[in-house]
Amino acid sequence: MAHPIWNGTISFGLLNIPVRLMSGERKVDLHFRMLDSRNKAPVRYERINEETGEEVPWKDVVKAFEYDKGSYVVIEEGDIAAAAPDNKESIEIDAFVEASEIEPPYYEKPYVLEPGKKAEKGYVLLREVLKRTGKVGVGRVVIRTREYLALVMPHGDALILMVLRYAQELVDPTDYKLPEGAVAKWKISARETEMAEQLIQSMSTKWKPEKYKDDFRDRLHKVISQRVKSKRVVRREPVDDAKLPENAATNVIDFAEILKRSLAKKPGASARQAPAAKAKKAPKRSARKASVPRKRKSA
Repeated sequence: MAHPIWNGTISFGLLNIPVRLMSGERKVDLHFRMLDSRNKAPVRYERINEETGEEVPWKDVVKAFEYDKGSYVVIEEGDIAAAAPDNKESIEIDAFVEASEIEPPYYEKPYVLEPGKKAEKGYVLLREVLKRTGKVGVGRVVIRTREYLALVMPHGDALILMVLRYAQELVDPTDYKLPEGAVAKWKISARETEMAEQLIQSMSTKWKPEKYKDDFRDRLHKVISQRVKSKRVVRREPVDDAKLPENAATNVIDFAEILKRSLAKKPGASARQAPAAKAKKAPKRSARKASVPRKRKSA
């Protein structure tokens, strides 16, 4: 069962609607481990001190901003927390705008808003009024430690929170060399325009997102399955813990187990039913199945 990212409210005017912020996307990428082609040994990611050449333990890694070439200012976790807004469990709607006014490049990431306990009436009220008016609510929301621009929009029986990009994050298309002017300038004939329109009409249909599947991922899954069945796999002898340097990260993904579960699925199962290929979460300091080195947290 999915767990909420946070429990809070949608607030506009004097109305507060308790909601739970739930993930609105599912990661289905296949993750690969890098090996040395010479002996098929896993390649480790290391945090190397540029001056000493020694590996740096995660506990000694700090965030810093390079304000000038080679000059840094260290940012503590407390600094980031202090900069974060106070309204961490609230979607503060500042205004309602026409949904059609927000252009596609601004949309970034979806979340599903689930009504809180005994909040169904307010939830349905907002959802149906947004549908009737064609409006969406635009405001701010804090997810974990960062504040985002976001909108609340109806989608079927749900209210969706869509994280938006700020205008400063988008590249102005006019920065690129684009063909300006209408058809006449480019000597496009009326016949060419008419034929292009006819082609588009002949290919027009209703939008059915379930019709489109990640065929590349499916084909790649078949390749991996065939390799496993044909015994073209790499098996290494268990590594002695004592021989590994401190803070070593080897993390060999157990593809065999992943594929075993995938192959057990009935043929033709939909992408929605198929579980994402994920590595087993390994013990913190295990040498046999260590985890992929964690990415540095972004502010």
